[in-house]
Amino acid sequence: MKNFILFGLLIFANVAFAQEKINWMRLEEAIAEQAKEPKKILMDVYTTWCGPCKMLDKNTFQNADVAAYVNDHFYAVKFNAEGSETIVYKGKTYGNPSYNPNKTGRNTQHQLASYLQVNAYPTMIFMDENAELISPLVGYHTPRQLEIYLKLFATDKFKEIDTKDKWLDYQKAFKGEFIEE
Repeated sequence: MKNFILFGLLIFANVAFAQEKINWMRLEEAIAEQAKEPKKILMDVYTTWCGPCKMLDKNTFQNADVAAYVNDHFYAVKFNAEGSETIVYKGKTYGNPSYNPNKTGRNTQHQLASYLQVNAYPTMIFMDENAELISPLVGYHTPRQLEIYLKLFATDKFKEIDTKDKWLDYQKAFKGEFIEE
């Protein structure tokens, strides 16, 4: 009976943990939250037609380890790079004046995506505690592939890596902990 209860508790804990989701918000909300509690920003720049973007959402951002780490260390922003929303960033208003709501598939690129020099999807943009650009990360990444970058930026280790050799040493020494689901 004792083993059955322990097994039930483990199943419940795993289900509860696996259901953790990333707390996505708009960029303006993340910047407002930074004023209250400084954290870096992770912005998922995607499009609705992009297959790798959908895979990133399903396979990586739904991963319990990724979700927990992102929620603890970042404000997470979802941004449709071909959407129609108006965004104020660093005192300037960005939009998509050529957006066509009747178009299916590709649309015109949002001005903010252009400003951030996004030229491929998906792109994850890492920003510091003042919403200043740290680095883009282009392409689909599995939870284990993304883990090294999440921890690199969250811990400010990136500030110590200024040569290719230091990056290779960091990668070699890195011990991943995320579990692929």
